[in-house]
Amino acid sequence: MTQVAPKPIETSEGAAADRAAPRASERVMLAPALVTLSDPLSPGAEAIRALRTHVMAQHIQQGRRGLVICAASLDVGCSFVAANLAVALAQIGLKTLLVDGDLRSPSIHQLIPPRGQTAGLAGCLATAYAIVGDFIEEDLLPNLSVLYAGDGAANSQELLARELFEDVMNQCLRDYDVTIVDTPPANTSADARRICNVVGYALVVARRNKSLVSDVKTLVEQLIDDHAKVIGTVMNAE
Repeated sequence: MTQVAPKPIETSEGAAADRAAPRASERVMLAPALVTLSDPLSPGAEAIRALRTHVMAQHIQQGRRGLVICAASLDVGCSFVAANLAVALAQIGLKTLLVDGDLRSPSIHQLIPPRGQTAGLAGCLATAYAIVGDFIEEDLLPNLSVLYAGDGAANSQELLARELFEDVMNQCLRDYDVTIVDTPPANTSADARRICNVVGYALVVARRNKSLVSDVKTLVEQLIDDHAKVIGTVMNAE
């Protein structure tokens, strides 16, 4: 998928008459990398729609409601794929939740900024008797809600290892048609493997001239060992 750099776009959730409208004052400034909205006719946006078709046919239509986007190494476009795929799924009317599962170095907020300060997933997992919905930014875009990572958490592995994380993800899977989870690179921590084990399904992102075939193969084997099903891999072009 070729990432392009058009001008930043400003959107209001009330722009589409046939979709749910937010309060008129609520606007979201979206990053250019969100090509499904900023440059919908670009090769990158078309590649995302092709990926959406695959995910719909091979995953969602099978009754599966969650998908973890992961990568073997840094800077291969994991967050780019997660955010654009989530938007693309929302565009066809699916009630979609995008979760930033990278508690160490979150980036989803750079692509889709929150309306204000949010404790996010880290805050939810650190709160006893948390109500998941209190930490989710609902309907930032039509049909798209976001559970941000919150502030970086040095103890992310401990937070994700808690039974509460499983409860949170199970609630998300029940409440939304599809939940897409972004994760940190697998060669920096075991966080992505834990998340895949809980959600059960993964899509592995690689980047041309960046990812090593051996690293991707090792990650796939690890995910399978962790009882996650890898539904495929996607090549992110330079």
